[in-house]
Amino acid sequence: MTSYAAAGVDIDAGERAVELMKAKVARARRPEVVDDASGFAGLFDASALLGYRRPLLTTSTDGVGTKVMLAQRLGKHDTIGIDLVGMVVDDLVVCGAEPLFMTDYIACGKVVPERIAEIVGGVAEGCRLAGCALVGGETAEHPGAMDADEYD
Repeated sequence: MTSYAAAGVDIDAGERAVELMKAKVARARRPEVVDDASGFAGLFDASALLGYRRPLLTTSTDGVGTKVMLAQRLGKHDTIGIDLVGMVVDDLVVCGAEPLFMTDYIACGKVVPERIAEIVGGVAEGCRLAGCALVGGETAEHPGAMDADEYD
């Protein structure tokens, strides 16, 4: 059986990244967010929808495309998440939806805690600006499949 460490995955770096991003993520909350002790899911109190005449849930996903390459080349990782949230929120609001919450996913060649915290900090800031909550996310380290400085 292969361990994470033997596969090149640094669990400690991931945990450090989470600690570094906690304060920014905390600013991207809404009152409807319910804390989840598992750390694997985000909970949102759906009773918030009772105030709507005909509540509909809308979902969207998007990416930033080649802009991620610019962020990597420039070494500027704190704004790409804002752009990502903007892409998703734009797709929601054009159909009249209110953005309530998001989750993030980052695939990278190597977890550099400061870089991951900058990226997620940007996502959290985008959520704060859009009035939605960042309720969770995932960072996946893919050594060998991606270069150490690469992420998406």
